[in-house]
Amino acid sequence: MSDLPEVKPPVVTPVRVVIALCLFAPFVAMLWVGSYTKTDPAFIGIPFFYWYQLLWVPLSTVLTVTAYQLWRRDQRARARASASASAEGGAGA
Repeated sequence: MSDLPEVKPPVVTPVRVVIALCLFAPFVAMLWVGSYTKTDPAFIGIPFFYWYQLLWVPLSTVLTVTAYQLWRRDQRARARASASASAEGGAGA
């Protein structure tokens, strides 16, 4: 048995912060109604209030897919790190 303490990866990493921001941005954008309660600038005759909200539909999709891909990459990296750590621990015994 090894006297070395088990080293666990940190729970809050830069990648996880980016994931949280990708998921949090659409909520902030839509809940901060005061930022888009106006009619100008109009886009092809559609008031700003409406096209701004509709713009967030594809943006939210892109941000959610990005967060999901980053999460999967993070989980694969953690699984590889865990597997290599357990392999090194088993080889030293």
